[in-house]
Amino acid sequence: MKTALAIAQVAIGVLAMLGILLQTPKATGLGGTIGGGGDAGGGYRRRRGLEASLLRFSAVMIALFVVVSILTTYVTK
Repeated sequence: MKTALAIAQVAIGVLAMLGILLQTPKATGLGGTIGGGGDAGGGYRRRRGLEASLLRFSAVMIALFVVVSILTTYVTK
């Protein structure tokens, strides 16, 4: 059981990282980091299509990672 949870935790962690890294950044460069992104509308835009799917996928993977981590903690005690 511990081995299966450890493998699941690694797989979910990798999938969560991929989901996060594939997302499009809101603003690029140092200006975007500080808050001065070059968008005329203030930089906020709604995520649509693939971006929305990647955001949901990442959120689900992070939630699963937390659940599996808690389960692993209780199983190893």
